[in-house]
Amino acid sequence: MSLTLYNTLTRKKEKFEPVTPPLVGLYLCGPTVYNDAHLGNARGPIVFDVLTRYLRYLGYQVRYVRNITDVGHLESDSDDGEDKMAKAARAKQLEPMQVAQHYTVRYRQAMSALGCLPPDIEPQASGHITEQIGLIEEIIGRGLAYEVNGSVYFDVPKYNAEGLEYGRLSGRVVEELLAGTRNELAGQEEKRSPADFALWKKASPQHIMRWPSPWGEGFPGWHLECSAMSRKYLGATFDIHGGGLDLMFPHHECEIAQNEASSTPSTGARFWLHNNMLTVNGQKMSKSLGNFVTLTEMFQGQSAALSQAYSPMTLRFFFLQAQYRSPIDLSDDALQAARKGFRKLMNGLRLLDSGKLEARSAEVAQPDAEKLAANSQQLIALSQKPFEFLNDDLNTPRAVAAVFDLLKRFNTLAASPAALAEVSPEAVAEAGAAYRAIVSDILGLRDEPRASAEELLTLALGFYQEAKSEKAYDKVDQIRAALKGQGIVIKDTKTGVEWAYSEE
Repeated sequence: MSLTLYNTLTRKKEKFEPVTPPLVGLYLCGPTVYNDAHLGNARGPIVFDVLTRYLRYLGYQVRYVRNITDVGHLESDSDDGEDKMAKAARAKQLEPMQVAQHYTVRYRQAMSALGCLPPDIEPQASGHITEQIGLIEEIIGRGLAYEVNGSVYFDVPKYNAEGLEYGRLSGRVVEELLAGTRNELAGQEEKRSPADFALWKKASPQHIMRWPSPWGEGFPGWHLECSAMSRKYLGATFDIHGGGLDLMFPHHECEIAQNEASSTPSTGARFWLHNNMLTVNGQKMSKSLGNFVTLTEMFQGQSAALSQAYSPMTLRFFFLQAQYRSPIDLSDDALQAARKGFRKLMNGLRLLDSGKLEARSAEVAQPDAEKLAANSQQLIALSQKPFEFLNDDLNTPRAVAAVFDLLKRFNTLAASPAALAEVSPEAVAEAGAAYRAIVSDILGLRDEPRASAEELLTLALGFYQEAKSEKAYDKVDQIRAALKGQGIVIKDTKTGVEWAYSEE
């Protein structure tokens, strides 16, 4: 069974076939780095990390590009409002690039903690101003953009008049966007149409982030960077463009328009994939509702919306329990259930590492060849089920359920020498390899240390003192030797027992 993906552009599932196999180009819209990443920022990177991992497992050579937006953009989709980067810089009394660097580092740390592989290329918008200006010049050259007072706007009505279709991705009807033009142009007199969007904005005297351009000093429009950078690193036509459902309009819609209006017309990606949104305790995440949770707050248990801290792998597994195109609601109950499920999968890896599925008892009678073959084939078929669901538009919840079915079979085999004898070692090895591949390589789950080294050391010192008071010197020596093997030495002092790092 081949991989199928739901293409937002065509509104249907399609068989995935790369433009230039075995190469795959994948672009994901990254963060605007003016603040810490929140829970909603994690879903897209996790979804497209799993997709990247799976494509590589299938043998494709993936070039994964995820951008960093470190150029100030106006807060409103209607090209007005305040510059997010400048606003954050002013609040912290820092240069905008200090803010960008700080939160870029923190974002990368959070993504690493969540098990997301680093992108192959992570372009920053501020480093691609030249490419963005070049793309604007191409669009002006096609007659689909106009300059007014140092700003440049994309001409949506003219774009449509040429037989192109603004609104194709999101299903928006441009006539509705154009309704009430006179009223909607209030405060935006430079635009010929309310549907037009900025490709370049003239910088006001107080605007901090600004660059020279053929139209004067200013800064690029929000949508421009992704078109310019995806084309630079993946070509005019590439395979997959990902992002959250909230980016479908206007961001991705405008990207497609910019791509089609360039000197090398294309929709950009052949497949446009969108992950759905996150709610917290049944409500949209919002600071005003008190349920806005950053990743750091969740990992450290500092959020009023949650009763305790949850680990990065718990959050990753939580997201995998929903198909990426479905909405998902985060709560204490859901996260606690996810934590149990995640740990169960980790115990499966420990079972495979234990060798219990490899041990064969000489006392157990061997089954006949026909039964051995049937049982072995059943186990292998069970191990292939998760891949069938991953091939169906990356259906991770059903894939995870199938992995649990496989783990249940492993537990039965480990507990019953007679049952284990009825399956060939080769089938067990193949099924075990499939389990490892799905859990670790594709779903990207890894074990997390749950014990506190300090608490364990305190416990060991307690056992040491107890053994010493009982004059059980053999135990005293054993504990000393065990701790020394870990680089810890015990010191008996007048005030009690202390420990120090070994200096040998």
